[in-house]
Amino acid sequence: MEISNSYRELDARYYMPAFSREIMLTRGLGSKVWDADGNEYIDCVAGIAVCSTGHCHPRVVRAICDQARELIHCSNLYYVPHQGELAKVLVEITGMHKAFFSNSGAEAMEGAIKLARIATGRKDFVAFTHGFHGRTMGSLAVTHKPAIREPFMPLEPRCTFVEYGDLDGLCRSVNDQTAAVVVEPIQGEAGVIIPGDDFLKGVRECCDSHGALMIVDEVQTGMGRTGKWLAIQHTNVRPDLVTLAKGIASGFPMGALVAREGLEFKTSQHGSTFAGGPLACAAALATIEVIREVLPGVAAKGERFRKGLSAHSPRARGLMIGVPVGERCPGVQKECAKNGVLVNCAADGNLRLVPPLVISPEEIDQAVGVINGALG
Repeated sequence: MEISNSYRELDARYYMPAFSREIMLTRGLGSKVWDADGNEYIDCVAGIAVCSTGHCHPRVVRAICDQARELIHCSNLYYVPHQGELAKVLVEITGMHKAFFSNSGAEAMEGAIKLARIATGRKDFVAFTHGFHGRTMGSLAVTHKPAIREPFMPLEPRCTFVEYGDLDGLCRSVNDQTAAVVVEPIQGEAGVIIPGDDFLKGVRECCDSHGALMIVDEVQTGMGRTGKWLAIQHTNVRPDLVTLAKGIASGFPMGALVAREGLEFKTSQHGSTFAGGPLACAAALATIEVIREVLPGVAAKGERFRKGLSAHSPRARGLMIGVPVGERCPGVQKECAKNGVLVNCAADGNLRLVPPLVISPEEIDQAVGVINGALG
């Protein structure tokens, strides 16, 4: 308790808090974490869908340590170890053509916005209500949530918001000034909202009819989270640009923008000092190796969660599960933590579960038991 309290005091005095927090996690292994008081938890938050291979996967740890002994950083003025290799792998698993690296999902979206503008010569964007794409100024401009958006207005680029799932409204909003439509194949921060089967196909058709690009935000849904490398791969839709981050490097800060053929930055049009550095690329390559092994089992694990929570009308695709709870959500979250399971509340009182892809059936059953108990 002494360690935890000292850190609380340091936090209160020196840090600008992004969120309120109560638990201090100090160690993790696989799907489990331990707090400063030694309490053990099954982690169904996983850094909000970040720790895809679990905490401190030995292959990821080894890859980072081995690279750190050789070269930690060099400028993009030089060839960066593993960068080309990782770009090749990402292109292969996503079905796109070229990749550009960033430090986060928000930065990946910033890159997508810039590339869409320069490729189309247009300035405006269309996105969806309840969508979340980041907190930097450009990514915030296409993020709907008024509480985090309105204090920073006016924002650029100009963006029109349409109700998620409303194809008629979308096609009325897209015009010859629209550079791109930004869409999540499943809305994560909104509480795991899964659209109808024809929605993403309709978005593609609407973009094509007006010459706009389709930007698919796979920051939360990508890297195996839904049982495929990309959630959009559950459809036959081919996007123009895809943003990735979160689970791409098991917790090492990294994001990526992947683009179809014919869309790429020219030299000096975009860049970043740290993006795609040797450590990040090594971590991502090791992460992808592990995901490749566990990916075939993700759908079955998600179904195990869904069946176990079936009394509460869960929405699930792979290991991305939302449970409507309503105003009770914060209390349910605390009760779950009290009994050794970490979950979190997304928008509109939805409990969100995005555990490591390596979670075991036994851990799933244990987590389901705790969640069902908290839900009553």
